[in-house]
Amino acid sequence: MRAGLRSPWAKPLVFVVCLLPCAWLLRGIVSDDLGANPAEFLIRATGDWTLRALCLVLAVTPLRVVLGMPELARLRRMLGLFTAFYAGLHLVCYAWFDMGWDLPDIAADIAKRPFILVGFAAAVLLSVLSATSFNAAIRWLGAQRWQVLHRSVYAVAALAILHFFWMRAGKQNFAEVAVYAVILGGLLGWRVQRAWRQAERRPVGPLK
Repeated sequence: MRAGLRSPWAKPLVFVVCLLPCAWLLRGIVSDDLGANPAEFLIRATGDWTLRALCLVLAVTPLRVVLGMPELARLRRMLGLFTAFYAGLHLVCYAWFDMGWDLPDIAADIAKRPFILVGFAAAVLLSVLSATSFNAAIRWLGAQRWQVLHRSVYAVAALAILHFFWMRAGKQNFAEVAVYAVILGGLLGWRVQRAWRQAERRPVGPLK
């Protein structure tokens, strides 16, 4: 497993795997196999894949630490970019199929409906994180400020769950919401517990 992650083929293989959901959706469009309401299917499917990609990118650090596999860190940037990619597709499907690219109506809808507002905020944050995910951005911002900025991925997770919860509230169907909330809550909880333990291990300086 570890040797496989070190392979020069590891990242191209993960890249192809991450594109498979997009290929599956394109196949469904071409073959007209997306059900009675293709527009709704595409909006929901791209939202689902955004959440799945977000779970994967947040799982990289816990898996790396728990399994002792630093090689996993090589995949984090790519997974983060694919999360932003699927979030962008989700936003495009909403703007196209729901709103017909009517920008004034889109702006009014964002302001009027809270679940659209928080979803849009999550997508904007993801676009900022993807735009600053490269080494040049780290040098420009400085490592410390870059780390602070990229911790906003935790806010993205919270906004994504809230968006999904409010979207399902009308139908009182929260089963999938609960699954994603437990996964993302566990991944964020692991980080809080790790930070707490690291703080406890830091030596206390002399009183002055």
